[in-house]
Amino acid sequence: MAREKIRIRLRGYDHEVVDEAMRRLVKTASETRAKIVGPIPLPTEIKRYCVLRSPHVNKNSMEHFERRIHKRLLDIREPTSETINALMDIELPTGIDIEVKL
Repeated sequence: MAREKIRIRLRGYDHEVVDEAMRRLVKTASETRAKIVGPIPLPTEIKRYCVLRSPHVNKNSMEHFERRIHKRLLDIREPTSETINALMDIELPTGIDIEVKL
């Protein structure tokens, strides 16, 4: 047993891509017989921006934009060296931020 726990956090703008990446991680970890806790959906971070349409004539006319950041958490308990090697070789879709804590 190399480590006691591996915590993986995924962040992305598209929830379908984040879910697909999480499915690949769970499948890879379960094939190596590691104990899995999760995936746990974390609260979606919403950033809103308000922009003036025209700075001169229509100052009261504004456009609103938002950016949603979807997050998921996965804990792998009692990973083996086989689990760690399999997770290192996995191909994940682009647009995903991965944070791994050992």
